[in-house]
Amino acid sequence: MRYIWLTASALIPALMLGACSESGTSGLESSAKTETVMLADFSSADDFDLVTASNADVKMDNGELIIDLKSSNHYYAGVTIGQETPWDWSQYDSFGIAMDIGNPGTESVQLNMDVKDASGAGFTRSAVIPLGQANTYYAELKGTDIDVDSGIRDNPVAWDFDGTKFTWMWGTEQLDTSAITEVSLSIISLRSDRTITLDNIRLVANPKTNPEYLTGLVDKYGQNAKADFPGKMKSDVQLAEVTAVEQQALKAGGLKDRSKFGGWLNGPKLEATGYFRSEKVGGRWAMVDPEGYLFFSNALANIRLSNTTTVTGRDYPKEMLTQRSPDDLTPEDSLGLNPAPPEARSKRFLAADIRLNMFNWLPEDDDPLGNHYGYRRSVHTGPIEHGETYSFYSANLERKYGESSPNSFLNDWREATLDRMANWGFTSFGNWVDPMFYDNTQVPYFANGWIIGDYKTVSSGDDFWSPLPDPFDSKFAYRADKTAEAVAAEVNGSPWCIGVFIDNEKSWGRMGTPESQYGIVINTMARADSDSPTKAVFTNLLKEKYGRVEKLNVAWGKTLASWTDIERGIELTDHTSVKQADYAILLEAYASEYFRVVSDAVEKYMPNHQYMGVRFASWGMTPEVVQAAGKYVDVMSVNEYREVPQFDRWDFLEKLDKPTVIGEFHMGATSDTGLFHAGLVKATDQADRARMYKNYINTVVDNPYFVGAHWFQYIDSPLTGRAYDGENYNVGFVRVTDTPYPEMVEAAKELNANLYERRFGDLEK
Repeated sequence: MRYIWLTASALIPALMLGACSESGTSGLESSAKTETVMLADFSSADDFDLVTASNADVKMDNGELIIDLKSSNHYYAGVTIGQETPWDWSQYDSFGIAMDIGNPGTESVQLNMDVKDASGAGFTRSAVIPLGQANTYYAELKGTDIDVDSGIRDNPVAWDFDGTKFTWMWGTEQLDTSAITEVSLSIISLRSDRTITLDNIRLVANPKTNPEYLTGLVDKYGQNAKADFPGKMKSDVQLAEVTAVEQQALKAGGLKDRSKFGGWLNGPKLEATGYFRSEKVGGRWAMVDPEGYLFFSNALANIRLSNTTTVTGRDYPKEMLTQRSPDDLTPEDSLGLNPAPPEARSKRFLAADIRLNMFNWLPEDDDPLGNHYGYRRSVHTGPIEHGETYSFYSANLERKYGESSPNSFLNDWREATLDRMANWGFTSFGNWVDPMFYDNTQVPYFANGWIIGDYKTVSSGDDFWSPLPDPFDSKFAYRADKTAEAVAAEVNGSPWCIGVFIDNEKSWGRMGTPESQYGIVINTMARADSDSPTKAVFTNLLKEKYGRVEKLNVAWGKTLASWTDIERGIELTDHTSVKQADYAILLEAYASEYFRVVSDAVEKYMPNHQYMGVRFASWGMTPEVVQAAGKYVDVMSVNEYREVPQFDRWDFLEKLDKPTVIGEFHMGATSDTGLFHAGLVKATDQADRARMYKNYINTVVDNPYFVGAHWFQYIDSPLTGRAYDGENYNVGFVRVTDTPYPEMVEAAKELNANLYERRFGDLEK
């Protein structure tokens, strides 16, 4: 890694990206009129000295930077642009950062742009760089759009300019522009080496904001009303015609090399137990279906309607909503699926006009499609905390299939979905399939449960979705028991249930710093034993190890008078190696209790079904927690959003030697979908998306520890964001109109036709 710095930046007179000096474009006018601030145009060695490379080779050629990004560690490659003294851009009122990026290679490149200030705060935005000559890419740093809370993960473009916007991913929107320390461009989890060109990194005044950029976005089908794209539905007649063509194609049925439960009919037959299980065969892990055939779970996840709703901007009086005690909460409550009572709808009121103005059409209550309204009692992000929702996807199902009886279209959708799974070659459903599919006898599935209630919690310091449960609280064991009992009642002993996932992507901790890795311990140690059952356990474990508080004082560099000081809570700041060794013990004890409690509950009610774990987010799992999980789960599960999985960074695969499944992954594109956000992993278009999908699945199939991979999800997110958190991604195999993406379907058929031969072809029958 090189560290060389530039000491000054240059000003050049020509405003780029078409920004102008008319009213409303203040941009750089306040002190630089209509000038562009050039940070680096790579015309001199001074500009080259700005660059710090990591796992990349850089050189200047013909006035641009050539960056060769290396895939050798399969995780991170990139460059950082920075100078010794932080940049002060606080004098600019409305501006962004722009750069010209090209891709002379053979594969698209998803490039993350990070901007950080002196406090350590920053954000990540992302863009996919297609093959070909350089184009301009741009991100707002201060101005109109960055201040807008629309409830969408990323908004449509707010300006007219010749360039591509970096898509919002995560981080802090409001940076300290008086002390910007770095701008970095990077890529993670590369499958192969890539090359990009970089030039003209500059600050530019924001173009004039289009006052209508958040108005009239959605047509009556839930599609982008302002764009045309392949597969866009423009009439009910067209939708019916497309549906008829697909239904005819589905009559061809599925693959012929499959057993009753989707296993490999042409492969070796092992012991049949009547239920799914896992076993090591020929040096690699495999699932075994109830009849004894080898099984690999290639699946689509989240086949349900609950994430198809979007917030309308209207709400109901709180006193008219049914209240539930914590012990009476159901999974539907956590999803916001319990609708408001009919009488509340007559009292609805406008809560956020920024939301309501997005829709060109919403039905009246007495409209035939007025039955697709719902209510979300808790919204994670956005301009309202709760409110009315609408499902365009559900409405489109009624348009497609009609409604001969209340909600009869759901039965038609169910049968069409089962036909698709067979025809497309998928071996199972993934997580979060609607329980209406649990009694089907065609496609195996995974059940799932959420442990919710008023048990005590602990904090990792980074509780993205919610705080973590306190597993030593007896109420947690009670709620875990109730969750497992409820899931078991839905499964009803069915041999078609492969296993059960409990909970999802909890914030266990992140690798990188002691504070992020051991946040659960550090934050809990500051609490009193009387307030936190987990803290009381931590205190007892330290007593057992050290005996006398004086020994703890020596080890931790403390001057505690007695164990009472520990019991009352202590602040931990200096995280020495000795302390961290103790933190590791405490963290594993915490996580072990969580997994023990859940495992016992699953075993009690579903002894014949595999416990599939907690679906770790790959960014949020630490060695201690993974080790704890390995003691209790039957199959490890990890959600891994990368170009390809980063197996070389997962040492637990070999250490634990347990079957593992990818619980979630996806790729998306915006160029040919009308959507505003591609998703966590980006492709240039549907053809590129299909290519990346095949690469990912084949990487998993070729790994001896993995027994499945589940694409997230079946249906695109709503254009204006799913109701809970605003995700508006192109992540579906089908659009909001329930019409498939043909490129993805063909890719799935190709993969699934060769799935078992690729995984187990060397084994004798």
